[in-house]
Order: sequence, then C-alpha cells, then structure tokens
Amino acid sequence: MLKKLFATVLMSFSAAAFAVPFGSQSVLVVEDDTGKILLEKNADRVVPIASLTKLMTAMVVLDARQDMDELIEIDRSDVDTFKHSSSRVPVGALISRRDVLHLALMSSDNRAAAALARTFPGGTDGFKAAVKRKISALGMTQTVIEEPTGLSPRNRSTAGDLVKMAAASSKYAVITNMTTDSKNLININGREVEYRNTNRLVGAKGWDIGLSKTGYTSEAGRCLIMNITAAGKNATMVLLNAGASSARILDALNVRRFIAGEQAPVRVAKASNRAPRFKAASKRGSIKASAKRARIKASAGNAKLKTVKKRGKVKVTPKRRKK
Repeated sequence: MLKKLFATVLMSFSAAAFAVPFGSQSVLVVEDDTGKILLEKNADRVVPIASLTKLMTAMVVLDARQDMDELIEIDRSDVDTFKHSSSRVPVGALISRRDVLHLALMSSDNRAAAALARTFPGGTDGFKAAVKRKISALGMTQTVIEEPTGLSPRNRSTAGDLVKMAAASSKYAVITNMTTDSKNLININGREVEYRNTNRLVGAKGWDIGLSKTGYTSEAGRCLIMNITAAGKNATMVLLNAGASSARILDALNVRRFIAGEQAPVRVAKASNRAPRFKAASKRGSIKASAKRARIKASAGNAKLKTVKKRGKVKVTPKRRKK
C-alpha cells in the first residue's frame, strides 16, 4: 500500500515538475482512451488561438454537406487586410471547395479559410451562426470564435476547450487526412502548385500523428494541436503561446518523450525551458561557438608565442640587410 502511494505521489510530482518549465504558456495533454490528464499548465487560461480556429471552420463546413467539387473563386474580399498575412493563393483563382479546405487545414492559408466562410450557406453571417451552435454543442464554454481564419485576437479559448475541439475534429476523416499530409499538389489556374504542411513534425521520422494544426499571431504566440501515438498510447496535446517555433517543437518532443517514458521528466523539462533563449543562436551554433572558445583557450598561448617569434625574425633580418 505504501509503495503504491509513494509511486502515485512520485508520478504526480514528476508530471508537475515536467509541466512547469514548458516554453508554451498553456499546456494540456490528455490520454485519448481514458480521458486522463497527463500534463497540465494553465489549461483554463483564456487566450487568443490564432489558426487553431481553422479546425472549427473545417468542421462547420463539413457539417453543412456542401458540394466539395464545386469551384470557388478566390475573391478580393478574402485577402487579409487586418494582419496583411501572405498567401500563395491568387485572387481570381478557381479552386474546388475540397482543395480550398485542404489549403486552409494543411497550409493554414487565410484566404482559403475566408473563402470557405464567404461561400457558406447564408454567407459569413450563416457561418458565424453555425460556429456558435457547434461551440455550444461541444460544450466549449470558454470559447468565442468570430471569424474563420484566427487572425482576430477576439477568437479566444482555453487549452481545456481546445482538447474538446480536437477530439471532435479527429472524428472527421477528411480533417485528419488533410492535416496529416506533409505536402500536396493543388491545381491553381491549370498549374500544379505544391503546398506544404505548416507543422514540420508531420511526416518526420519517429512521429505517428493523427491530427495536426498549428497557429500563430503576435497575440497568440506559437500554438499547436496534435494527436499522437507513442509507446502504444494515444494522446492529444494542446500547446498555446510559445515564444518561438523551436520552443513549440521542443515542447511537443518533450510531451512525446514523457508519454513514451523515454527520459526523466525533469531533465527533459529543463531542455524545453531553455529553448526560447536559444532562438537567436541555434543549438548547433552554440556548440560551434563553445568549441571555438575551447580551441582558443587550449592553443592561444602557443599561437601568440609562435607569432611573436616569426615577427621577430622578420623584423631582425631586414635590419641586418640594410646594414
């Protein structure tokens, strides 16, 4: 009995110690099969959610059962005039609704998401009403979504609510398939154009990902929703407001290690905690810099002596020749 109690306390302490140093400001990791919370940090904090919004956009569009083969023309009104974000989807392009959805989910294209809402039954007002109903149906009591892209900081939620959205999204095969494509060719005005996933972990060696969506705005920071399988366990993670892409990736890596039991939680946590500080200089850069310093310390004295001797010989010889 005492052993079991000690083990429970130790696991609770390890999880807590592991969660605190995350680079992301809000973290929630839930085991899908049991609903057990594995890791938690500020899971009830209401924050902007950036392009994680697009999972809700996709669900509402799919629920409306619109013709996915219908061609949608990208309109000038779909262009982002709020954040002035870039897009590789040209105004005037005719793209099937299926491909527009693919672009919104995989490449997180804002024009694509805006076009989906604009062409929704009832237009943008009909879209907003459908989103409101969906939020209520999922029990996301701390969530407000006012537009389809996530560019607005008024799209806000909590890690706790977003786990519910992730669970609902994972039931749509179209969403799971599109968000886990590492890249895809989309026909744009008769030309095949390659688009890539915004999540670099999709398709990476060692990762088994069942759902993925990234997000970023200056207000929301770097965000990630991801469903993974590690060591035979299925889990959903929500990471919100990381200071850099590198911190977000390290947090995801640390979550996977924790689930798989690959490394002691506290050691992994220290690594993720320091990630934002290394944004300007990569890990490799730090190693090279330290190596260079080591070489200087080891050989600086000899190098100076050799240099002085060489200079001495050079200076002395010309003087003798002048004489």
